[in-house]
Amino acid sequence: MNQPFSASKLVWTVVMGAFGLVSLLPFLWMLSASFKAEVDVFNFPIEWIPPTWNAIENYKNVWTGDFVRYYGNSIYITIATTAINVFVCALAAFGFSKLRFRGRDTMFLLVLALYMVPPQASLVPQFLLFKELNLIDSHWGLILINSFSIIGAFMLRQFFMGVNNEFMESARIDGAGYVRTFFQIALPLIRPGLATYAILRFIWTWNDYQYPLIFLKTKELFTIQLGIRLFGDQYGDIYSLMMAGAVSAILPLLIIFAIGQKQVIEGISLGGVKG
Repeated sequence: MNQPFSASKLVWTVVMGAFGLVSLLPFLWMLSASFKAEVDVFNFPIEWIPPTWNAIENYKNVWTGDFVRYYGNSIYITIATTAINVFVCALAAFGFSKLRFRGRDTMFLLVLALYMVPPQASLVPQFLLFKELNLIDSHWGLILINSFSIIGAFMLRQFFMGVNNEFMESARIDGAGYVRTFFQIALPLIRPGLATYAILRFIWTWNDYQYPLIFLKTKELFTIQLGIRLFGDQYGDIYSLMMAGAVSAILPLLIIFAIGQKQVIEGISLGGVKG
């Protein structure tokens, strides 16, 4: 059924559309500048369409040297971290939502209380622990330190709470154990939530600058975020190259969100209803 025309709805649509356009302007300028010759970057008024296209030369200069290695390191670390983190958080969320044991809710409140501790406060103990485990200056150190997230466990728990317990009881009557119930019943029912959190985890890990800066020493192990810093030290006064490097750095995020935006919207909608 068609909804009646609403002037206020039209006004809000126009206002939100304007805000959305304004928020896109920095990205559009960055993209435009990455295609320009250096002398045209700061022309005023802004020339959104480059008068001289220099995109091939700019991106060729970016994708040489160590930039490709940094890119590969980030892809490897981000994919591995996302896969492990989502699995571990899903296990914790399933236990805190569907398993019955004494002290479950109290334990979950204690886990949530740890979220109030600033991450910077635990950096020194984490560094000392990983140093004893010989995981400093290694990719697996970065992967393991991000293998669990309190906000991830909380978010997925909300989705598991929306799963009817009758599904669990039916699986138990049919002889399914907790492991089989988890993999074959519970996980498929919260697929939008898993996709939503996996995309968010991918973005957070890809953009992480703090942990690579502290835990990595060898240049060959650097991620793209540290690589961009080194690239800026070398080409910081050449803005066309800097913008080409920045566009290259965020390209995976755009691809991931474009592929999974439907799942993200569905997951947020379901989380809002069930939570």
